[in-house]
Amino acid sequence: MTPTQDYLDKCRHILDVVSSQEKQIRQAAEWFSKTILAGRMVHVFGSGHSRIMVEEMWPRYGSFPGFNPIVELSLTFHNLVVGANGQRQAMFLENTTGLAERILRNFDLSSLDSALIISSSGCNIVPIEMAELLRKKKIQVVAVLTKEHSEKSRSKRADGKKLGDFADLILDTGAPVGDAMVYVEGLSTPVAPGSTVGGAMIINSIKAEVARLLTAAGHPPKVLSGAAVVGEENAKQLFESAYDEHAHRLAKLYENAGKNI
Repeated sequence: MTPTQDYLDKCRHILDVVSSQEKQIRQAAEWFSKTILAGRMVHVFGSGHSRIMVEEMWPRYGSFPGFNPIVELSLTFHNLVVGANGQRQAMFLENTTGLAERILRNFDLSSLDSALIISSSGCNIVPIEMAELLRKKKIQVVAVLTKEHSEKSRSKRADGKKLGDFADLILDTGAPVGDAMVYVEGLSTPVAPGSTVGGAMIINSIKAEVARLLTAAGHPPKVLSGAAVVGEENAKQLFESAYDEHAHRLAKLYENAGKNI
């Protein structure tokens, strides 16, 4: 079996794992659609490479308003790798106690909101505290993590609690312990991670289910769509109206920030 065949074979297993969670995916979509129909937002957060899943949810083609992508550059900007704004600093900061509270301090949160927190290991402090603080605000939290990897990993928190301990619902990416899935002859360390594949499947399955629920409720979402699909003018109108709706929803999160503390 070639490395490519091995990787794709393991991706088929990931597809099976995600498929087995359809009931949980539909539950997450139900919570998120209720939030969006109430005029509020679903807070989506991930540090490190989990940022990929945040941006997969919104904004990109085939996505729609209702999601608040919380992306901290200090936790996710990896392009330089070393030096100023390097990976070492980002990995240090994602285990800084109190940073999640500082991030959420910017928003006027409501129990009508819901949240999606992504962390493959579920063991870094910032995403764990993010989920913990949101739960204290009576906000339903969905966690996307890698079950096997999280179970075998040690939490960075002194009390040993992990992201899953503060989630109302857990979705598993289906990747293995350590994430990397392919062993190459002569190389002792595996390559080619799988959590991104499983995570993207979960994110887009949720997105599709939410779109179905919003449409059934009489509020079809404004979906960012390509000109090749809907025509150039319609595509422009959809982008503008979707961005405007996002701004209006976001304004509500800032309007009374700090007043309810």
